[in-house]
Amino acid sequence: MSDTAFAPELRTKIINDPDVILEDRDLMRALISANERAMGANIVDLRGVAMERLERRLDRLEDTHRSVIAAAYENLAGTNQIHRAVLRMLDPIEFETFLKNLATEVADILRVDSVKLVLETEQEGEEVALRRLGNVLCVAEPGFIAEYMRSGKGSQLRPVVLRQTLPQSETIYGEASTWVRSEALMRLDLGEGRLPGMLVMGAEDPHQFKPSQGTDLLAFFAGVFERAMRRWLA
Repeated sequence: MSDTAFAPELRTKIINDPDVILEDRDLMRALISANERAMGANIVDLRGVAMERLERRLDRLEDTHRSVIAAAYENLAGTNQIHRAVLRMLDPIEFETFLKNLATEVADILRVDSVKLVLETEQEGEEVALRRLGNVLCVAEPGFIAEYMRSGKGSQLRPVVLRQTLPQSETIYGEASTWVRSEALMRLDLGEGRLPGMLVMGAEDPHQFKPSQGTDLLAFFAGVFERAMRRWLA
């Protein structure tokens, strides 16, 4: 088909359906460039300038839109993950099974490499009894939790702390402190008259837990965990 035979057919299609042209960004840009060349170099086409600005704004809006959607999906996935971990955590009917489950199936669901429960105690006999409950449990002297969560800086004690691990992390992780690189610390209120506890999640990835991340889901998980602990301790 020759150009002269094709032109009327193309013209008819464009007139009948102009959106084909208007919705094609590259084609519209080519038409505007051709129009500017036809007007000459000394004439500024304000419509073309406005359209370029609108295109840049549209690009920024599309990027923002994609970022918001990605964050929403990530948050939804995180919420589902925490919900599954909570349900699995509440399954055991014995305390030892509860602790073992915490370091195995719950840790797998949360995709962390280590889970530790730190309890403070003042009584030596109680410390010995607690240590027999398994490797998940870490026994510490009173005041250790607050000092560890503040990292010795005297800053305000927050309920959830996300960071890279500290040199003194061996107290919690033992031999695993050589490869655990980031951690989530959750302070636990174990009830009136009891010393505080701390739930610790450790990861080999140094960037898995960072201070810039949100802590709402971990705070919820810690809230459920401490209520479960109060029932066991009762």
